[in-house]
Amino acid sequence: MQKKIFTHFAAVIGAVALVSSVAFAPIATANDEAGKLLFLKGAAPACAICHTLEAAGAAGAVGPSMNELQPDAARVLNALKNGIGQMPAYTSLTPEQMQILADYVAKASRE
Repeated sequence: MQKKIFTHFAAVIGAVALVSSVAFAPIATANDEAGKLLFLKGAAPACAICHTLEAAGAAGAVGPSMNELQPDAARVLNALKNGIGQMPAYTSLTPEQMQILADYVAKASRE
């Protein structure tokens, strides 16, 4: 009887672990690809020239590494709108493009 209960318990724990890993896995969106393209070449100058972001395959050496900094989207959006340090403001991007890029960098830097 104990073996049967243990087997049932183990099956339930396994199912919960599977559902949990699926439920919390990041879901890729169309904006993720758009954000990656903006990071790599859509913004002028391209973010990838200066910044490292492993998820985008970028290894810039001038600006801070996004993987180390792990900025939230609000911080990235502020930098895009206003510039920071040697980074210029990205006035050529639309507000929607800035938001897509900011969301992508925030998400991708934590992967």
